Amino acid sequence: MSTTTVGGSPGIGADRTKRWYRARRSLQGVSFVLPNFLGFGLLTLGPVVALFYISFTNWNVFGKAKWIGLDNFTRLFGDTSFHRALLNTLYYSAFHIPLTLAVSLGLALLLNRKLRGVAFFRTAAFFPYITSIVAIAIAWNLLFSRDAGPINQILGLFGVTDPPGWTASSDWAMPAVIIVGVWREMGYYMLLFLAGLQTVPPELHEAARIDGANAWQRFRNVTLPCLRPTTFFVTVMLTIGSFKVFDLILVMTNGGPGQSTLVLSQYIYQKGLVENRFGYASAISVVLFALCMLVTIVQFAVNRRRNA
Repeated sequence: MSTTTVGGSPGIGADRTKRWYRARRSLQGVSFVLPNFLGFGLLTLGPVVALFYISFTNWNVFGKAKWIGLDNFTRLFGDTSFHRALLNTLYYSAFHIPLTLAVSLGLALLLNRKLRGVAFFRTAAFFPYITSIVAIAIAWNLLFSRDAGPINQILGLFGVTDPPGWTASSDWAMPAVIIVGVWREMGYYMLLFLAGLQTVPPELHEAARIDGANAWQRFRNVTLPCLRPTTFFVTVMLTIGSFKVFDLILVMTNGGPGQSTLVLSQYIYQKGLVENRFGYASAISVVLFALCMLVTIVQFAVNRRRNA
């Protein structure tokens, strides 16, 4: 007796059902990830592609973009303000990254203990990170006031007769911004280090203690190696954030006095939104993007070599 039917064999029907279920499950998966990909394409990838195109044009929002090739980039070589902004960005990053790294790690080590009120101190250290940047800038500008600021008054108690002008001085404005930047961000990176410290096996510390290792030796040979993934992540995030610093300097010094605290992000803002030179501002943005990308690639290469 034949097993075929009018609609075909049962095996063919089963295969069609399986294919239909697979297509349905795939469609469901695509429906979940599609909004994220659309958002990434429209809000991130699209603007980045447009940025590279605009950097080769002479364009403002009131006219059509005119293709000028590499003129914007060649103009950067003779732009002294761009050179100053680039040097200030490197200056800020060179001090902000290691200082924030060291202070946040030190705080994490201090607060990674079972002490009374440790939750309060953790919250207090993290609170500046979520505080309004405008409020932070106003408060620290008052603290840094040359004549009436508490900081200079404290320095006077220690015999400093000519205290620095801080944000009013071209020599001390950038150190003042770096101090505030470290104070503001140390709490966030402290939490990351705290999470990393929770993953360090206590058995390793106990074994090192039995072998006669002191606190510094346990920290250098046990804690730091176990924190290597966390330290790498914090370093990368700090590097990118330092190169892109903008809001703190804008509301605290506005790039001054003169151009002593002018950084690349603020220079992009000035050329684009203030002077309406979006082509030139895009060229500076491409340079900043390339700088961040280059440093990040080097960091990944060094980390991969250490882990090899």
